[in-house]
Amino acid sequence: MTVQWRKSSYSGTANDDVCVELARLQQGVGIRDSKDPDGDRFTVSGAVFGVLVEKIKAGGLDRP
Repeated sequence: MTVQWRKSSYSGTANDDVCVELARLQQGVGIRDSKDPDGDRFTVSGAVFGVLVEKIKAGGLDRP
């Protein structure tokens, strides 16, 4: 399976590498820092990613 990373259209130009990138993986959704594409990545389930998106749409996440 070829992994295709993408970033939001809200992140600016194609040369703007200051954002988070996402990829659909067999295990869920992969998340990485576009400034460091070979660095650390993490994966969350589709359900967890859906909750994250809904919280962002609702006005953000609670901060400690």
